[in-house]
Amino acid sequence: MKTLIFDCDGVLVDSEFLAEQTLETYLTHWLPDLDIPTLLGQALGMTTADILHHLEQQSRHALPADASEQVDEAIESRLLRELTAIEGVHRAVSGISLPKAIVSNSRRRRVEASLATTRLADVLGDVPIFTAEQVDHPKPDPAIYHLAASRLGCSPEQCLVVEDSVAGVTAARAAGMQVIGFVGASHVDDRQHARLLAAGAWRILLHMRGLHALVDEWQLYLQGHDHNETTR
Repeated sequence: MKTLIFDCDGVLVDSEFLAEQTLETYLTHWLPDLDIPTLLGQALGMTTADILHHLEQQSRHALPADASEQVDEAIESRLLRELTAIEGVHRAVSGISLPKAIVSNSRRRRVEASLATTRLADVLGDVPIFTAEQVDHPKPDPAIYHLAASRLGCSPEQCLVVEDSVAGVTAARAAGMQVIGFVGASHVDDRQHARLLAAGAWRILLHMRGLHALVDEWQLYLQGHDHNETTR
């Protein structure tokens, strides 16, 4: 049995780009003495709270006490606006015959909100969901992918992972899973594309509607294929 594992936000939206842009807006306002874009580029894989703490230590300024909550709420609001504008995702995902599961480093409530917004909840039904609260480390960690494979009754090698973040690709590959790096339909960013290739994603999709075709290709033609190949 092969299983498709994906982050329901990342399949549709370049959520890493969205989060970086939101953080950049807030931190540039709060910590004006720092070169925020450069520093954020060096903080891949860190949680929002860790980034805020790390940068505040380098600044002469202090962050609001609820900075982490403000940023998280702003990211979630932007994400749901982006997802609301996307049409047809439920049809694309329902056309994939593989058993499906969701792994996300977001909180479960955000995953459930995304599923409802895109109508994926209607398609997926009672699909297994694995979120950050279930492992020790809230950022993408191989442990959450191992947990998913164990609960799904399959080995990591039997899982195809769709991820849009460098940290997620790195964690899934470290768990022994085969990974597609996916840049979502709402935004295509060359820098993010290059990061995913460097992290070892073997194929980058530039639009959500390509997901069905690529999964079919993987099922039919990639037996014994070198999944480290990074063709576009």
